[in-house]
Amino acid sequence: MFLLLRARTFPVVLGLTMISYAVNLFLFSSGRLTTNKAVVLGTGADYADPLPQALVLTAIVIGFAMTAFVVILAIRGRADLGNDHVDGHLVKSKYKVKK
Repeated sequence: MFLLLRARTFPVVLGLTMISYAVNLFLFSSGRLTTNKAVVLGTGADYADPLPQALVLTAIVIGFAMTAFVVILAIRGRADLGNDHVDGHLVKSKYKVKK
């Protein structure tokens, strides 16, 4: 959560990626093994629920595409504005730089 509150673009993107991975892990862990349920083929003992796995796979693909898109936007913003702050303004340093 701390990464989302940073002023620079890369930590914000990294924080959003970590949160999406946490949500994917939560969804994947919700599809535990079930017993004594109807199986698709034959008489199997234990099987995993395929729906959370399909949801996680879809979320991984969408998350990767959105991360790539946001990274490209951050690179473009850095090229256009000359800095990588989220609000687009350069923060003035309290220390004087000697020239």
